[in-house]
Amino acid sequence: MNPGVAYALGAYTLWGLFPLYFKLLHAVPAMQILAHRMVWSLLLVLGILLVRRRWTWMRLLREQPAVLARFAGSALLLACNWGTYIWAVNHDHVVEASLGYYINPLMNVALGTVLLHERLRSAQWVAVGIAACGVAWMTTEVGHVPWIALSLAVTFAGYSLLRKTAPLGSLEGLAVETAVLFPLALAYLAWEGAHGANVFATGNWSLRWLLIAAGPVTTIPLLLFAAGARRITFSLLGILQYLTPTVLLGLGVWLYREPFGVDKAIGFGLVWVGIAVYMAEGLVRLRWRSVAA
Repeated sequence: MNPGVAYALGAYTLWGLFPLYFKLLHAVPAMQILAHRMVWSLLLVLGILLVRRRWTWMRLLREQPAVLARFAGSALLLACNWGTYIWAVNHDHVVEASLGYYINPLMNVALGTVLLHERLRSAQWVAVGIAACGVAWMTTEVGHVPWIALSLAVTFAGYSLLRKTAPLGSLEGLAVETAVLFPLALAYLAWEGAHGANVFATGNWSLRWLLIAAGPVTTIPLLLFAAGARRITFSLLGILQYLTPTVLLGLGVWLYREPFGVDKAIGFGLVWVGIAVYMAEGLVRLRWRSVAA
């Protein structure tokens, strides 16, 4: 097996298994979990950078303040995405969270069209339209907009858009993003502590170690993803990314017994058809290019 495939599979599988970790913290408010994720991720990333002696990128932040502003924006979107995901998992909405990551690639396409003025091919329009019909179906039949799925898809698509042109690598970028969020996270935890509500201060050491583990839980999949992305094609990376929502869906339906009736099955089915059309069009176009070359 190509080592890049193994790295990417490892990253996507770990991301899909995140509910197993967050469910262990169900007694902790989502905002506190989010704050600890920021704090411990920053400390771990800084430790890695210190060992690897990679600090030259900091000169870029001093010379180009606009880069820091871009990362401040991506940090805000990342915090919204993390917070929504943690809340969804610990309030038994794993299935809807999986829907968000199924439609995320198509949301990337939609944002690219609107904000980057990228032109969609006919089959891509069809794919986006079919997926939109799936979301509309669930909105009508379930009785409410799947806001968790849409929030996850929109925030991560926006985050990806900002990081697409970012001049820093994944590890350095995460360091900047968590550094931007660190003062807010620390201030929030201090506020909770002053009111006797900081779970880290009042809980036992088992719970404390679980919160500290937020650092490696966040960083390890990111490092695996970065290693995989450097070794395999972007198209293959795009196909493998559907492993994450598939694992999420399996956990939600079979492990956590969340409802998955006919209405949701039809909605998910339309989204899957949209994804299949989008992937098939991309693979056919890639094949034509290979033959022409």
